[in-house]
Amino acid sequence: METAREDLAFTILWSPLPGITWFIPFIGHMGIANSAGIASDFQGPYTVGDRGRMAFGRPTRALKIDISDLPGGSDEWDNAIAKANGVYCGRMHNICCDNCHSHVACALNSMNLRAYGVRKFDMVKLCFLVFFKGRFLSFGGFV
Repeated sequence: METAREDLAFTILWSPLPGITWFIPFIGHMGIANSAGIASDFQGPYTVGDRGRMAFGRPTRALKIDISDLPGGSDEWDNAIAKANGVYCGRMHNICCDNCHSHVACALNSMNLRAYGVRKFDMVKLCFLVFFKGRFLSFGGFV
């Protein structure tokens, strides 16, 4: 199933990590899509992908964020992602403490956005939000 980019606008994206996700299903790779549905993700030390291709392939889950109450709307959303991308281009990747989930949290927190009852995002909250509330896009990434 091919997902149109427009369907991914204003979403948190998730893809499985080969091997690890098979045994611990809520562990995976995370990115965030801008208003045009183009993904950005912290891919490794000093590397942010911002052209729609995530480090571990196409996302398999997405969590739509309602921005109707966000001052500045889609421009603010896109600017926050661009700002987080700039910050994370200068950061070393740390699998446990400063990773792809932290990059997404940085973007969301700079918007002062409230979504799904959360105002201050972190990697644990994002992990479980996507695991329990995200919709499946495909199962192809799991095999």
